[in-house]
Amino acid sequence: MLKQDQHFSDLRIETPPATLREIALDRLRRAIISGLFEPGQRLVERNLCEQMGVSRSVIREVIRHLESEGLVENVAKHGPTVAQISWEDARQIYEIRLALEATAAADCARRADETIKTKLASALEELDRTSRIHSPPAILDATYEFYKVMFEAGGHIIAWEIVNRLNGRISRLRVMTLSTINRTVSGPARIHEIFDAIRNNDAAGAEMACRTHIKEAARIAKSLLIGESA
Repeated sequence: MLKQDQHFSDLRIETPPATLREIALDRLRRAIISGLFEPGQRLVERNLCEQMGVSRSVIREVIRHLESEGLVENVAKHGPTVAQISWEDARQIYEIRLALEATAAADCARRADETIKTKLASALEELDRTSRIHSPPAILDATYEFYKVMFEAGGHIIAWEIVNRLNGRISRLRVMTLSTINRTVSGPARIHEIFDAIRNNDAAGAEMACRTHIKEAARIAKSLLIGESA
C-alpha cells in the first residue's frame, strides 16, 4: 500500500502549467506596461487575435481582466483602449504606496533574520544586474520580488494584496520614470538604502529610506505627466 501511495504521489503536479489565457494576459499586460501599446490606443480584438494567435474569447477575457487592473478602459464609441494615467491617478497611487510600503519596510526590518536578508540580497543582486543592462521588464520583475519578500517578511499580507491589485499601474509608472536620465541608477540605489536599513534591523531607517524613494519617484512622475498634458 505504501508503494502504491508513493507511486501516485509521483504523479502530483506541484506547479500547474500556465493556461493559454494566463499566458495571453501576461503578454498583453507586459506590452501595455512597456509602452508597446500607447495610452489611448485602441485594442482591436481581431488584430490582437492575429498578433497573439489566440481566439477572440481569450482576448475578451484578457481585456476584461486588464480593465479590472486599471490598464484598459472602455471608451464610448471606441471600445477598449489603453488607459491614460493622469497625475491625479499617479498621486493617489504614490500616496497608497507611501502608506503601505514604509510601514512594511519598518516591520520587515524589525523581523528580518538571515534567511530574509539573503532573499532580499538575491533580489537586489538581480535588480543591479538588470539595471546595468537597462532591461525595464527584468528590472520590474526583480523589483517585484524584492517588495514581495519585504511585505511578506513584515507580515503585511493584506497590504501586499492591495499593492498587487495596483501593480499594473505601479509598473507603468516605474517604466515611465526609468526612462528619465539616471533613474536606472538612482532607483536601485534607493532600494539599496532600504535594504541596508533592513539588514541592520533599523526600522526607522528602513521607513525613512522607503519614503525618500517613493517621494523621489513621485516628483519625477509629476514632472513627466504634467509636462505631457501641458
